[in-house]
Amino acid sequence: MSLMETTDADRTDGFRIRGWHVLVAMIMFFGVITAVNAVFITAALRTFPGEVSVTPYEDGLAHNAKLARQAAQAKLGWRAAAGAEPDAVAVRLLDAEGAPLRGLSLVGKLQRPATGAGALTPRFRETEPGLYVARLGGVTGAWDLTFQAQDAKGQLFEAERRLTWP
Repeated sequence: MSLMETTDADRTDGFRIRGWHVLVAMIMFFGVITAVNAVFITAALRTFPGEVSVTPYEDGLAHNAKLARQAAQAKLGWRAAAGAEPDAVAVRLLDAEGAPLRGLSLVGKLQRPATGAGALTPRFRETEPGLYVARLGGVTGAWDLTFQAQDAKGQLFEAERRLTWP
């Protein structure tokens, strides 16, 4: 038999891919993928456990009461506009006819949209009829404002607004 007549099956020199090579390569490939996924899942769960509320069950039970408050608030017809001013937050409240609401007690809370850390409790003061302003210092970026306004009769108005400071 001459050199030209030899076949690949007759050669013993060199590397050939066998079935077990493919098996080991597949196991290693999926092992690396699984290990990387495990690292990412662990890091994700350690940095954010997925819990938005500390009391989710109690929040669910209070949902119907919140719907009743929203229905009563809609009957009032009050409207609110909130704005981010330099070093302050301003809230303007109007009644159903568009007249400014005077003498309200306003309680608010400012917090970052992604976390409850660093929440602020602004103190609102009526600077002109229907305009309530709270002075803040050094606030930048996006904040969520939640506030409640109550008149002398006990009528309650609740609202949430996203405000952004430069």
